Amino acid sequence: MSILHKKTKEKEGLEALQAQPAEAQQAAGYADTLREILQQPATWQDTFDLLHSTVVQQRLAKALNQQPGHIVLTGSGSSMYIGECLAPLLQSGLGVPVQAIAAGTLLTHWRSVLPPGPGLLISLARSGDSPESGGVMSTLLAEAPAWRHLVITCNADGKLATHYRNDPRVTVLVLDERTNDRSLVMTSSFTNLLLGGSGLLQGTREELVANAITRAASGAQHIFDTQSDTVAALAQRDFTSVVYLGSGAAFGAAREGALKMLEMTGGQVITMAETFLGLRHGPMSFVHPSTLIVALLSTDPAVRRYECDVLRELSRKQLGMAKLVIGDDVPDDVLGANDVLVTPSTSMSGTEIPTVLAGIVTMQLLAFFRCLQLGGKPDTPSEGVLTRVVEDFAIHGATP
Repeated sequence: MSILHKKTKEKEGLEALQAQPAEAQQAAGYADTLREILQQPATWQDTFDLLHSTVVQQRLAKALNQQPGHIVLTGSGSSMYIGECLAPLLQSGLGVPVQAIAAGTLLTHWRSVLPPGPGLLISLARSGDSPESGGVMSTLLAEAPAWRHLVITCNADGKLATHYRNDPRVTVLVLDERTNDRSLVMTSSFTNLLLGGSGLLQGTREELVANAITRAASGAQHIFDTQSDTVAALAQRDFTSVVYLGSGAAFGAAREGALKMLEMTGGQVITMAETFLGLRHGPMSFVHPSTLIVALLSTDPAVRRYECDVLRELSRKQLGMAKLVIGDDVPDDVLGANDVLVTPSTSMSGTEIPTVLAGIVTMQLLAFFRCLQLGGKPDTPSEGVLTRVVEDFAIHGATP
């Protein structure tokens, strides 16, 4: 029986887990992940301060010095999903085409998927040591010289931060070392890399960065303090699959939520991520009586009307075990008796970054608690299968 399950009769959620001695947390395999989830509000402020330092502002200005005709965000796994969150925000704020392309796809098919240069490639990485990340950088510096590069990483000692920084086409931004998560799964590294990428919006939509950080941190802390028990209780329900729904920037967050649950449960919980309207087609067949539905609602009233209609359709068809709805100003008829609503402390209307971050931390908690409920260790799930940095593999045709 897991530690979480033992404690639920006394107190569900974070308080019981934090009350355990450090040695017990390490033995139970959740010390790093719990610390890294909970440190996020504080690290977001650190990242905000870093983005507004003179040195970093100069580096970001250098990356955008010559208006790029196209911006591509790249990474692998969670880092790729950060790019999917950022792409619509950057395109809207900078007024240039922005897309996210997985590092693996660039490594094998860059000639057919990379837009014609000149452009700016933004590499997002926790460690910066994944073989495909270095392979992409080496290949494009040699074969696509018109492209400039911005590396945003959590690891000052990683290959992306050290090997290429002397090339005049490469700008490197290293976040605070606390964001370089020790746990296998990315949590604070994900959200801080997301904020790091949003630093490119300085001078275009300043309120999106400046005013959003305090609200985002306050909203996340409110979820930790007042709603984590509810999420913990939901994680104990008898679901075998989860579908994650998001629109726009939140779709990248939904993809990350699906990956967190899959990783932390070692594949015991099957997951799928979709857009709300995309679910209405074939993917709705994924929703069974044992399926939990996680819905990240948009702050855009027009978009939210579509999203709520889909949730009503699921209720009308009696699909799914329950819904976890993340957002504010949710119509009463969207929620059923078995559903759970998680809201930040203040309205997030009109601001996407705080809304996306609130959804991400909630989904992190859900996966964390579910892992413990199933007897797993969040710090090292899928031991022997997954590693914190993907194992080296041969890079064919790339410049060393």
